[in-house]
Amino acid sequence: MYQIVSATVGDIGISAMSPYSTPKRKRVGRHSRQLIAASALGFILVLAAIVAWCYYSASLHKADLLTTEHLDLNKHGYVIRNQAGVVIFRMQFRSGTLDLDSCSKEGKIISCDKSNSGNINFFIETVKPKDTVTCYRVRWDELEERRLVEHAMSCGGSHWYGGAETWSQHWPIAVKGQRSPEPFITGDIYLNHQAFGGILERYWLSSNATAIKINDSVPFHLGWDEANKTLLFQSRYDKSPYRSDPGQSNYVTLSYRVCVGLDITSIHKYMVRRYFNKPNKVPSEAVFRHPIWSTRALAEVNQEAVLKYASDIQKHDFNCSHLELYDGYTSDYGDFEFDTMKFPNASAMFQKLCTDGFQVTLWTHPFVNYNSLNFGVGVERGLFVRAPSGQLPALVRWWNGIAGILDFTNTETRDWYASNLRALKNKYGVASFKFDAGETSYLPLDFSTFIPLHDPSTFTRRYTEMAIPFSDRAELRSGYQSQNISCFFRIMDRDSVWGYDLGIKSIIPTVLTISILGYQFILPDIVGGNAHTDRTGGLPDRELYVRWLELSAFMPAMQFSLPPWLYDDEVVNIAKKFTALHESLVAPRVLELAGEVLYTGDPIIRPLWWIATDDEAAYNIDSQFLIGDDLLVAPVLEPGKQERDIYLPTGRWRSYKGEYFDKGPIHLTDYPVDLDEVAYFVWSG
Repeated sequence: MYQIVSATVGDIGISAMSPYSTPKRKRVGRHSRQLIAASALGFILVLAAIVAWCYYSASLHKADLLTTEHLDLNKHGYVIRNQAGVVIFRMQFRSGTLDLDSCSKEGKIISCDKSNSGNINFFIETVKPKDTVTCYRVRWDELEERRLVEHAMSCGGSHWYGGAETWSQHWPIAVKGQRSPEPFITGDIYLNHQAFGGILERYWLSSNATAIKINDSVPFHLGWDEANKTLLFQSRYDKSPYRSDPGQSNYVTLSYRVCVGLDITSIHKYMVRRYFNKPNKVPSEAVFRHPIWSTRALAEVNQEAVLKYASDIQKHDFNCSHLELYDGYTSDYGDFEFDTMKFPNASAMFQKLCTDGFQVTLWTHPFVNYNSLNFGVGVERGLFVRAPSGQLPALVRWWNGIAGILDFTNTETRDWYASNLRALKNKYGVASFKFDAGETSYLPLDFSTFIPLHDPSTFTRRYTEMAIPFSDRAELRSGYQSQNISCFFRIMDRDSVWGYDLGIKSIIPTVLTISILGYQFILPDIVGGNAHTDRTGGLPDRELYVRWLELSAFMPAMQFSLPPWLYDDEVVNIAKKFTALHESLVAPRVLELAGEVLYTGDPIIRPLWWIATDDEAAYNIDSQFLIGDDLLVAPVLEPGKQERDIYLPTGRWRSYKGEYFDKGPIHLTDYPVDLDEVAYFVWSG
């Protein structure tokens, strides 16, 4: 018989299965609810803090990963700071953004392998070639065809110099309007005002002590944007005259180096010594001392006119060291013999000129017109730049007709051209040659050369090399990587106008620009500029002519074509005064500096900031210049003026009038300069 007992906790049995009644729930008080809410919020805050700390730590790690030697990289570009932490250089990536998760850092190299567009090869390497210089090697390789690479360099907050000759030349560079990137190749700015000039290099320099050099292998295009104050550096093969290596893909690379120094002068000196060619000798001392007399302005070029021109030079008691026979002396363009109708006895003419003390140079060019006898020779021997398909020459239009253009990548062409020049030299005693044209813009849109040109401007380089055997008195007007050719480089033709658009005010900015590009043996255009053009219409204004010759007297070399006796005796006397001053004051200084160029590459004609790197005012002055460090020149370049404002950097300066100024920097307002004067000052300690 079962005994029924009361169940206890843990018992299992019928008593444990007795009916269950739900206990009454106690009501939670307000204080308890607040405590629970606070606990939950605290937990959330702690969790958020942990997440934030992890993210912050990762961000710190990524920031450290993308920073090296004063350079900060982000997905949109990078900035460079100076020792004080101030941003001095800014570059934006325009064609894509970096995928920062693909980036890594090893030593001084930051590299990334993805962008928002796909796979790339990107790196920035920091190098310190010397204690006072830090350089950053930058490279962006696209790994898919037909893509371009574009970076935008900020020009705001500093002054930039370099690049190329331009039709409207300013110092510093003036970024005006908006221009999509175009091939950065040598061009004739006289015929095409939008072209880049005949002398150019892939080099720019900033007042922030920063310089940038684009690598030679880049299919480089340059544009700009005034609104954003940027220069656009683009690399592409599509719709471009640049060509990739045959058999290789059309992957593009934009590579360059940015170097930072203590000041603008010191960083430029470093870049020139490291990356620019240097001449191996100083050209003719006589050309530095005495003016060249060109027949360019003669209405007719024939034996009688040339001899009369030479006689007039002597009759007016000017030095007769150098006569340049320009254009029109052959029957057809491309011939290498005198037109016997114009020059019935060229040998006798040369003998007479030699007896009178003239060294004679001849004008030459790379064109052979289709009506020249040598055109058939060129076709038969394959001497010309060809059409893309076949062996026929690619005809081009230049300012004297339609022609084939000689292919200087072909050794046979070079030998043929040089042998014809030597024949002229030997037959007539020609001293040297004026090599005209040579710009890449004269090549046809599609062309083929004996040795393929990956960079079209290499054509300019090959043409300038033809001057090497004749370099003592030779003259070139184009140049690309040609600084080692020891001849005179002439700036592009100027029109007989006041102003910056190929006028007198453009001369100093142009000379300073090509000096910064490493070309120091500079020949400005003829005194007075190009007469008889649509812009001038005849003999240049008398005052313009005088101010032009005064400016030319302080350049490394002088050149006349329009003779001063076309005006009056006063102009003749002013011309005699300044050719004498050039010989006695300017030439000795220039020759001393020319000797130094062989080793340093430093400019002969220098901007004022060269000796005043901390002086903001010096960076904007484009109407004054230095010869070396101790001769400051301030010509009058405005019509109707016999005074001008002059800026003297810190130092003790003695004027050409004997005045001393030693509380620099000094602004001299309305300093009097008569028509027969140029204001110049010598540094005296």
